[in-house]
Amino acid sequence: MTVTPLSIRPPAIAVRGLRVDLSGRGAPIVADIDLALAAGEIVGLVGESGSGKTTLANALLGHARKGTRIVAGEVWIDQQNILALDEKAQRAARGKLIAYVPQDPAMALNPLGRIGSVLHETLSLHRPELGRSERDEVVRATVRDVDLPDDREFLSRYPHQLSGGQQQRVLLALAFILRPRVVVLDEPTTALDVTTQAQILKLIRSLCREHQIAAIYVSHDLAIVRELVDRTAVLYAGRLVEVARSSAIFSRPVHPYTRGLLAAVPDIRRRQRLASIPGHTAPPGRRPDGCAFAPRCARATDLCRTDVPVLAEAEPGTLAACYHPVRELMLDLLAHVPTPLHQAGLPTLLKGSGIDAAYGATQVLFDVNFALPPRQCTALVGQSGSGKTTLARALGGLGEGVTGELELNGTPIGIGTAGRDRDLRRRVQYVFQNPYRALNPRQSIGRNLTEVVRHFFPVGKDEARARAEGAIARVSLPAEVMDRRPTQLSGGERQRVAIARALLCEPELLICDEITSALDVSVQAAVLELLQTLKEDGLTLLFVTHDLAVVRAIADHIVVLNHGRIVEQGAVDDVLDRPADPYTRRLLADSPRVADLVPA
Repeated sequence: MTVTPLSIRPPAIAVRGLRVDLSGRGAPIVADIDLALAAGEIVGLVGESGSGKTTLANALLGHARKGTRIVAGEVWIDQQNILALDEKAQRAARGKLIAYVPQDPAMALNPLGRIGSVLHETLSLHRPELGRSERDEVVRATVRDVDLPDDREFLSRYPHQLSGGQQQRVLLALAFILRPRVVVLDEPTTALDVTTQAQILKLIRSLCREHQIAAIYVSHDLAIVRELVDRTAVLYAGRLVEVARSSAIFSRPVHPYTRGLLAAVPDIRRRQRLASIPGHTAPPGRRPDGCAFAPRCARATDLCRTDVPVLAEAEPGTLAACYHPVRELMLDLLAHVPTPLHQAGLPTLLKGSGIDAAYGATQVLFDVNFALPPRQCTALVGQSGSGKTTLARALGGLGEGVTGELELNGTPIGIGTAGRDRDLRRRVQYVFQNPYRALNPRQSIGRNLTEVVRHFFPVGKDEARARAEGAIARVSLPAEVMDRRPTQLSGGERQRVAIARALLCEPELLICDEITSALDVSVQAAVLELLQTLKEDGLTLLFVTHDLAVVRAIADHIVVLNHGRIVEQGAVDDVLDRPADPYTRRLLADSPRVADLVPA
């Protein structure tokens, strides 16, 4: 079989001059987007939060979120300009010509719809010529394509009866069942553990290749992008700044912004200094003249500040919108951090013995025994369902159905909230994965923080305000954040506020539950740098994560959980370089990694 190279196949989708503005303001969110994909090609769309990735992804389907509108451009699929169709025709095109896979399957799937019924409904809507038996055959074939059971019992289940990975496979089935020309995937693996994520990525790749469906994969995780896609498009402040084959992007990036993103990515194979990009992406309506990245770029000149650069060939096969593309190696951005010496015989801050946990009749933790050394970071890792969060919540005094013994500095403490007084709750603080749910959205950040201070310490309003401002400065946020509400902050800013609130309690132990999983790489690097500083200042950290590259960057020790049991623990570099347990080896094999940026 002869396969036509991607570069000379006719495009499955061609985007020309696409622009989306804020309604009534004329401020572009994304602008001047030109991009074409061949059938079967997968293109990664990357950039920081606020770069316009999701806005662009929605616009490809002719959809503009509330408060925005598509003001210019064309999206051609099968000789039809999607943006020129009326609303009824656009609805028909969605699913049949272009499909969408959102980030959160639990929010996207109808909780009252059985899996089989939802798939049948999609076929009935778009292919009414099929009879019941024909639809049933297509449904069963499609669920087999996404590695799900095709029996009646499974198809009769509701979404809540499926695991997160199974829910995501159902969304893929819904996207691919009509064999569209294009699929847009918006962060579809963010909340999945590395093993499930690896399975989903393999599935996406095989479906696109087998059915010759073009895919745009939106992600903040550059390691995943490197594993999956053929080309990578880098978006900054609503404009494409670099487009190239992924092998070129990850071996010799030329735009300073792309290089900054890559310098912020942790590497599972070695400990290295992560460098966050200074400053923040300017929002629509406040972007500077000229190159939007100029205020954050060390190479910017007067030309960059006055004229907007356009995409042009900077290297063979690489397009970049930059007046001063970089051609040097990235040695200076990949400073290696020496492996910390393993300190035997450290004292113990928190000790757990014989911890068991159950949800009803189902036991999820089995005789867990461990010790957290002070002023160190211990990582707790494992697949979804391994018991990580159950154990972390038990240590934080938030567990239910948990038994066992805990000691803090040698003093027995209760394993549930009932046995902990106010001072003990202050000393052990918990930072949740979703900072938005942890902050009162009706109160300003200042009010959120000062109420915590006054709850734990006998101080007046002025002193509480001063402490809150100090905590905000400590997590590198500007003072004006105090007067904003959580909804007015980015995800990374909210996560820093959540950390600041925990620090106001002056804790001895900070439990961080997947706090960087939804952050873009630059913000993640900044948060990890903050945690490293806190650790150096004497704070003890328990870091719950499924990302082993992050573990290599931040942790001193690692505890590996599998089905509620500790299967391996020890110094991070010992475990990651020489894993003893087959389960740990599988986690490492399934973890995406960024290619070597410095040629041998």
